[in-house]
Amino acid sequence: MARRLLAALASFAAFTSAFAPARGAAALTPAEAKKLGEEVYLYAYPLVLMDVSRAVMTAKTPANAFDSMRRFPDASSTDVVSPNADTLSSSAWLDLSHEPVVLSVPDMGKRYYLMPLLDAWTNVFSSPGTRTTGERKADFAIVGPRWKGKLPADVTPIHAPTEMVWLIGRTQTSGASDYDAVNALQDQIRLTPLSAWGKPGAAPAAKPDPTPSGVDTKSAPVDQVADMDAPAFFARFASLLHANPPAPADAPMIRKLEELGIVAGKPYDLASLGPENARAVSEGAEAAQISLAAAMHGGGDEKSDSGWTSRRNLGRYGTDYGLRAGTAWFGLGANLPEDAIYASTRADAAGQPLDGSHRYVLHFAKGGLPPARAFWSLTLYDDQQHFVANPIDRYAIGDRDPLAFAPDGALDLYVQAASPGKEKESNWLPAPEGSFQLVLRVYWPKQEMIDGKWKPPGVTAAP
Repeated sequence: MARRLLAALASFAAFTSAFAPARGAAALTPAEAKKLGEEVYLYAYPLVLMDVSRAVMTAKTPANAFDSMRRFPDASSTDVVSPNADTLSSSAWLDLSHEPVVLSVPDMGKRYYLMPLLDAWTNVFSSPGTRTTGERKADFAIVGPRWKGKLPADVTPIHAPTEMVWLIGRTQTSGASDYDAVNALQDQIRLTPLSAWGKPGAAPAAKPDPTPSGVDTKSAPVDQVADMDAPAFFARFASLLHANPPAPADAPMIRKLEELGIVAGKPYDLASLGPENARAVSEGAEAAQISLAAAMHGGGDEKSDSGWTSRRNLGRYGTDYGLRAGTAWFGLGANLPEDAIYASTRADAAGQPLDGSHRYVLHFAKGGLPPARAFWSLTLYDDQQHFVANPIDRYAIGDRDPLAFAPDGALDLYVQAASPGKEKESNWLPAPEGSFQLVLRVYWPKQEMIDGKWKPPGVTAAP
């Protein structure tokens, strides 16, 4: 019993020390202030980027309303980087500060879909869809962290950790001939304020957010955040904390925020640290910006012997703030690995850069196809991450296409600029004349891919 008591006291001491009062900004040296500035910037970056993205997007589409993609972009579109030709998206920014919002989805039949919900820190906290909730009609009440009340019995609750939520729905789409069917389903995916749920007549129309005079709807959000000076960045971050509280595991980081004088719900002025420390924090923020690219392109990428790189640890980040920030900077809105895993390569199996002056083959042996419970695709992009114009308007190829298999069950995909011949065109993914990249997307991957046991074969140069 004495041992149990001592263990309990030790656990309590460790717990309370994590929440001990911070020493305060006045005790900081410039070197300490710079280090804190860098750490807190990386921690805060996803929240600030999410808020800027929300402001830009809701200036065009109101909060709590869907903005649905009705068709895939083609090679003439350069607005979207690394677009997919697999799913049509239905995205919405949810404001849960007043009341829950009910997400209604129709019966999707045999069609794969997912409705991942990202909190304000970019973690996927729930992912309704085929994998988790099935394909039948369903209604989900998405509830903010401060709402108190009773939900009706005919909705399934989903508790959001923050009041800002980004819903990025995706519905399987098998080419242009499938647009009408998918658009009809998109029209049935709805968001309803709880106060209007179950009442006769249409729900009140969502109103556009009043666009503040400082909102830039032209520049990319990631560029806007990069252009913020440290005082503006940290002030915006502080203003967001009350409605979007940090996770319990962030307690040690909260102490660091307090050392910089950042307190949820209170205005923040970096100048209060004094000229020398304020300058040091700004230098730390600049260093953090430089490290963002390294956070994504450095550690964490899994590179196979065949040249493909992939990540199986996105969507839920815990206290890996560098990975979380780097992912937001590189591609805001990453999926859980259980929903989709992407692998990419810019080189062939011999390590040579992929280039349209050569012909390539991606060979899947019998039984070696990408292990997808839903479907898979191979997409080609030019060196600017855009689709490539080609004579057959094909930007991706995969298991939903009428592929020709070898008699032994193997599959060869031909990646080259010129047609491989009529008898092979069903398996042809057209390439540009110059350099390019391949991305293999596997939706609802099987466990062997989630565990890293299955890896794509190398892209080989044809003789």
